[in-house]
Amino acid sequence: MERVLVLGGNFAGLTSALEAKRHTRGRDVEVKVVSKTDYFLYVPSMIWVPFREREVSQITRPVPKILAKRDVAFSQAEATHIDPERQVVSTTRGEEPYDYLVIATGPKFDYSKLEGSDPKLGFNHAVHDPELIMQTREDFDRLVADPGPVVVGAAPGASCIGAAYEFLFNLDYYLRVHGVRDRVDVTWVTPEPYAGHFGMDGIRGGERLLKGLLHRQGIRLYENTAIASVSDEGVTLADGTQLPSKFTMIMPAFSGQDVILNSGAGIGNAAGFIPVNGAFQHPDYPNIFSAGVAIDVEKPFTSQVPLGIPKTGFPADIEGKLVGKNVGRLATGRTDLEQRPFRDIPGVCVLDAGHKEVIMYANKFFKPRQVEFMLPNPFYDITKRFLERYFLFKEERALAQLP
Repeated sequence: MERVLVLGGNFAGLTSALEAKRHTRGRDVEVKVVSKTDYFLYVPSMIWVPFREREVSQITRPVPKILAKRDVAFSQAEATHIDPERQVVSTTRGEEPYDYLVIATGPKFDYSKLEGSDPKLGFNHAVHDPELIMQTREDFDRLVADPGPVVVGAAPGASCIGAAYEFLFNLDYYLRVHGVRDRVDVTWVTPEPYAGHFGMDGIRGGERLLKGLLHRQGIRLYENTAIASVSDEGVTLADGTQLPSKFTMIMPAFSGQDVILNSGAGIGNAAGFIPVNGAFQHPDYPNIFSAGVAIDVEKPFTSQVPLGIPKTGFPADIEGKLVGKNVGRLATGRTDLEQRPFRDIPGVCVLDAGHKEVIMYANKFFKPRQVEFMLPNPFYDITKRFLERYFLFKEERALAQLP
């Protein structure tokens, strides 16, 4: 019997596991997922939770129940070490042997790179952490009751810039809903070389559209700007500029999970990300694959302020499908692996702009591209809401093969 072990149970991990099982149907292949949480979280909708547009319970689904539909095993445990020579993963519930390993462990929020930014200190607010986001909601309510200046932005090295923009525009919208926007000075600070770069070297028309939207909403812009620290008084920029803030949300940089950093230099790089080839296969260990935020992606551009590459959402789903297919091929005796380098994956995103949206598309993640556009929808964020329903429907029914 061949054993496929998948670390991680969200977009990339869940998709990889379900697709590996589908592509080995009828064969003597066991697929097992190890994840420290037992739920799938639809992360793109987390930006609505602080404003009571969603509850966390509405955007989570039980992973064991999903996997059981396709006879995939599950263990709720945290992976702590990978031994590629013995082909064993150590977890908090014991050792897990494998013949093929998929690393889809997602990001670690690296607050250590920006002084004072850890939300547990009380100066910054979390958007993607379900354990901390209710504090963000409570403090937004306090802001509404006692308005003051706000700073939203992204730390040097941050990669999830799109979600920070979404939080910014939703905060602006809900301050208007509560009738206090005229008493709140809102500032946006981004490490992007220009607004609309998004860590993907921009999309045609994006800079003009984003800057126009920021200007129209009365949001002050600091672009190509590094943040030096966060405190109870506000945000300090690298040039010494002080930005007073009563409510701050700075998106952190991501690093790889501790299991990668603890497993030695052979598995991941110094930041904890996994090197992969066009088949999302480890270059030194051909039975190890990776997908999602866990992979290492070489930047084809330079920036004055460190800036990461966005690897969540659509790319993670595409990679999960590819990894599941390739692992399935190897586990059933085939050696022809499908290749699709990260740079050739389309860039697809729907950016919520506070009950408005911007649809973004690029036929390749990085330039040169043949097709790219940003299409604003100023009437309603219907596409964003449809995609939420669609992906939750797809995941809870274990239909990972759907687009």
